[in-house]
Amino acid sequence: MAIKQTLEKGCVPVKIWTDDIDPLAITQLENVANMPFVHHHVAAMPDVHVGVGATIGSVIATHKAIIPAAVGVDIGCGMVAVKLSLTANQLPDSLVQLRSGIERRVPVGFAKHREDGVRTAAVARLYPRYERMLADTPALAKMQRDRDTWHRQLGTLGGGNHFIEVCLDESHRVWVMLHSGSRGIGNQIGRHYIAKAREEMLALDVQLPARDLAYFTEGTSSFDEYLEAVGWAQDFAAENRLQMLELVLDALRERLPPFHVRESAVNCHHNYVARETHFGAEVYVTRKGAIRAGLGEFGIIPGSMGAKSYIVRGKGSAESFESCAHGAGRRMSRTQAKKHFTETDLATQTEGVECRKDAGVIDEIPGAYKAIDEVMANQADLVDVAHVLKQVICVKG
Repeated sequence: MAIKQTLEKGCVPVKIWTDDIDPLAITQLENVANMPFVHHHVAAMPDVHVGVGATIGSVIATHKAIIPAAVGVDIGCGMVAVKLSLTANQLPDSLVQLRSGIERRVPVGFAKHREDGVRTAAVARLYPRYERMLADTPALAKMQRDRDTWHRQLGTLGGGNHFIEVCLDESHRVWVMLHSGSRGIGNQIGRHYIAKAREEMLALDVQLPARDLAYFTEGTSSFDEYLEAVGWAQDFAAENRLQMLELVLDALRERLPPFHVRESAVNCHHNYVARETHFGAEVYVTRKGAIRAGLGEFGIIPGSMGAKSYIVRGKGSAESFESCAHGAGRRMSRTQAKKHFTETDLATQTEGVECRKDAGVIDEIPGAYKAIDEVMANQADLVDVAHVLKQVICVKG
């Protein structure tokens, strides 16, 4: 498949890789396309759905400006996955104890590590830039009531759609895959700069299609501050995933035969901004619910809990700004899912997966998401499939 539809109502076109798109998402995409600094076109991936300000599943290239709300508040959220030397027949018949072991080692939801569980070496790598960031941004420093919180959240999952999974690939090899971001500190950075951008737009009397499209312009102190802060949060998120991965592997070593990691980790953001060159210009590319899929680059596209996931290799498509979908994409809001589905539905749709099946995770039921097979079919021009994974354990926050 390739581009399914093109919208022409903005300053630049919007190219969309699906016909399955909410009318409100189309409005959001057209609003972004009307921003004067957007470069060449806006790309909407096949998992596209309504977000705050900018659409989730969108790729936005901008000249000398960044929209903080397009990056969002879970800055650097993304995936990591590794293949192990284990095979399916080396897993126990019951996976309950494996799931419990992971949950004991990795704090989930609002939980964080005890003081003696802090990942000291990783904190030391991140700390100097953190201190400089707060020194340059007193308002952000005031939001940090407890400056040790981010230390203790390093190596923790969080909640919502974040997860840890043990999966099997098409050759029955065991994989570990997880999804998380920059936790509370990333949320604070995102909220601070989204609010600051709105304030500056009001002070300058800039008229916007939507208030969440407030932006910073290159060359201003706010732009420089944001670029430094968002870069730090992205590094925190990537480190957070690696720290969790080690904890998960430790949990598996307690109960499984000796094993080793067969390949280096695939660690990719899907809520972030990066400086890149596209269509002859150096631009800032914001991927909000999209991953980079440069030629030969590996990425991870998860389905919902109970569905397949994919390790992919990018084709370097210029039309998508070398990007692809970041997952299945929601079909229903969390509120709609809770009203529509029951615990029985959840148990049926996650049959064969060792996971929570209670009311607390109904909003993450597979039926609330688009079909991952359809998403993958719609982006066959963007990625090749390297591995197909099916989870056997899923830990949710």
